[in-house]
Amino acid sequence: MASPATPYDAVRRRPDGPRPLDALRVDVGGPPALTRVVADHLGRLGGRVRSTDADRIGVDGAGFAPVTADTAWGPHGSGVEDEATAQAATGVMAVHGRRHGSPRGLGVDYLATATGVLTVQGLLAALVAQARGTAGPRRVGTTADGAGLLAVSQYLAAAGADEQEAVELAAGGPPFTSADGVVFELETLDPGAWAAFWRALGAPAEAIRAGWRPFQFRYATACAPFPPALHTVTRRHGIEETLRAAAASGAEVCRLRTLAERAKEDDGADPWSLRPLLPGTPAAPRPASPAGPLAGMTVLEAGRRIQAPLAAHLLGLLGARVVRIEPPGGDPLRGMPPACDGVSARWLALNRGKEAVEVDIKSPGDRRRLLELASGADVFLHNWAPGKAAALGLDSADLAAVAPSLVYAYTGGWADRIADAPMGTDFMVQARTGAAEAVRPADEPPAPSLMTLLDLLGGLHGAEAVLAGLLLRERTGHGVRVDSSLLGAADTLLAPALDRVRRGDDPRPPAGFRRPLRTSDGWIAPSDDCAAAAAHDLTGMCTEDALHRLRSRGLTATAVTTDLAALAHDPRLSGPIGRDAHGAPAVPDPWSLA
Repeated sequence: MASPATPYDAVRRRPDGPRPLDALRVDVGGPPALTRVVADHLGRLGGRVRSTDADRIGVDGAGFAPVTADTAWGPHGSGVEDEATAQAATGVMAVHGRRHGSPRGLGVDYLATATGVLTVQGLLAALVAQARGTAGPRRVGTTADGAGLLAVSQYLAAAGADEQEAVELAAGGPPFTSADGVVFELETLDPGAWAAFWRALGAPAEAIRAGWRPFQFRYATACAPFPPALHTVTRRHGIEETLRAAAASGAEVCRLRTLAERAKEDDGADPWSLRPLLPGTPAAPRPASPAGPLAGMTVLEAGRRIQAPLAAHLLGLLGARVVRIEPPGGDPLRGMPPACDGVSARWLALNRGKEAVEVDIKSPGDRRRLLELASGADVFLHNWAPGKAAALGLDSADLAAVAPSLVYAYTGGWADRIADAPMGTDFMVQARTGAAEAVRPADEPPAPSLMTLLDLLGGLHGAEAVLAGLLLRERTGHGVRVDSSLLGAADTLLAPALDRVRRGDDPRPPAGFRRPLRTSDGWIAPSDDCAAAAAHDLTGMCTEDALHRLRSRGLTATAVTTDLAALAHDPRLSGPIGRDAHGAPAVPDPWSLA
């Protein structure tokens, strides 16, 4: 493994002022695919990174006791030995493949990336505990299969709910193609804008009505089987006419950009930013707690959909008390089907265990109440629309005035780094950054995954940024503003592909990459190193026999999970899947802390 120490400081843009890992030593060893992000992110946070032959990561110095981290693909001997087998075992291939009607592997190293971010989170949480005067954990463990279970947790929760899905799980979905061959993504959260866009293009009324619900639920189901007539309609109109229809209706259209285009505009910025605010009051030392390294801290979360709620959920798993700020009447997504015990299973996957306070942020009195709540909190986290916090008098400067020790965290779409940015949603960011090209092999047309890749990875980055902010606060005595984004998450995920572009290499995976092999009763996925040698016709063999045949030839492969409900009894996984108080499936914590 080449030393990552020099290039990070040499070529990446650095913020002015202190960083949370200043003066700390970071030794990085272990599988390069799993430690790439760890080395990169710890270096960006100020650590002095060097490679080591030891099969673990270590952080120490500046008065901190050593903290180590171990990371692996999965349990030894489980058959989960690389990105392909981890995607297969955890159901990622099944979810990503829903729009095709059969399992497909992601062309990017998604679980390795997520595992790296989770590893950084665990290390930062341990250092935060030390900085607060507690013993804290000294060892952190992460696995790619644990990251995979977290990635599919919402889909798994729905599969284990008391009722059926509200929409059909069947093949289909965007993107669309114009008459002049431009492939584009469409986005709107408003059914009126959806209908107006399609009426402007002359779509049949029945297709418009039938298409809205699967389009609306595609974030939850990873597929969108809407009428083929909608694809037919877009092929009759040029892109300029399509853009005019979108502008007139309030919908948004984004052309699928290439990785080469993204590489040209990439500014090399960090995936998050940290900015000190006002001097605060140092927290009193707290005793060690079995409840987690963030025990005794309070997080106020005003989040919607996935990104901010997931970030707060992870902080809660690390021991923080999480209080959700919900609109009058509560979060409407609590009722999103399917339900467990009357509560949305998907909502529970991200929000179980949180407290809730209803606040009307349009009301001056309730905004004052929110400021009072913030005055006793450690973190305020939101993902409101750009500019909304400032318009309401709830931006970082406003909250710092009443809570100078606060870590103010914003998880957004674009971080103000793209001048012509469309709506900052998962699929639009995939389209705009070239992710749609990177996730598909060369024999498939580029298309964003309908699995919420960037919402989840953006939530991981949000929690990572908050932990970095907490550590910086404890070391400097200042409150901190931290910003993370879906764009930053995309940059982390796509970094290897963008590096291939810069070297003049083909950035896309080769034809057939991570495409599982059909058996008589299911699918199997060879490891990436064994895929070429494993390319046999196995359709006449059952999965068990096919695996035996490949393994007898020294090849690594594993069965593809196609029924997410079966994950609860899968012996290949590192941790057990339980049930929460509502009976909804609950995946294990993504770290082991000792």
